[in-house]
Amino acid sequence: MTLDEFLKHVEQRLPLNTEEIQLFMNEMNDEARRITCEMNNVYHTQEEIRELFAKLTGQPRNDSLRIFPPFYTDFGKNIRVGRNVFINACCHFQDHGGVTLGDGCLIGHNVVFATLNHDLHPERRAAMTPSPITLGRNVWVGSNSTILQGVTIGDGAVIAAGAVVTKDVPENTVVAGVPAKRIRKVIENGER
Repeated sequence: MTLDEFLKHVEQRLPLNTEEIQLFMNEMNDEARRITCEMNNVYHTQEEIRELFAKLTGQPRNDSLRIFPPFYTDFGKNIRVGRNVFINACCHFQDHGGVTLGDGCLIGHNVVFATLNHDLHPERRAAMTPSPITLGRNVWVGSNSTILQGVTIGDGAVIAAGAVVTKDVPENTVVAGVPAKRIRKVIENGER
């Protein structure tokens, strides 16, 4: 299986349930762990981190990206990051299904992006189903939040610390809690 074949498969949100897919995922996991171990276990300048991140994702180096290691992913090749994005320490990107961060996103400590899910039926539970996570522009995700598969977060939204986001979040909306619920608009009644 090639990377392009895998990405086309997950784009269709098909189960990851064949031996060929599992072998491919194992290979990619090994590569991602090699790169993240290099990124996380020695001091690097932001320029060096950007270079390692580009190697990890297979995308061109983004000179406006800032990452505070450690950074974790079990795949790496399905992460897309816009301009002026900041990712704080200890974030986990389970990106098989795709994680996209729009321009200006701020990601707090210990945030988890989980793009895979297991079937509830015990006999099919080992099979995983991918679904992308997409953040619009200028989204702020607070520390210790978890964003689940298939979620889209609109431009300017705020995810409060510790939230578990299970459903789409409209633009300019603040959500909090487990599961996350709307608590207010980002700006209400002429507030500054």
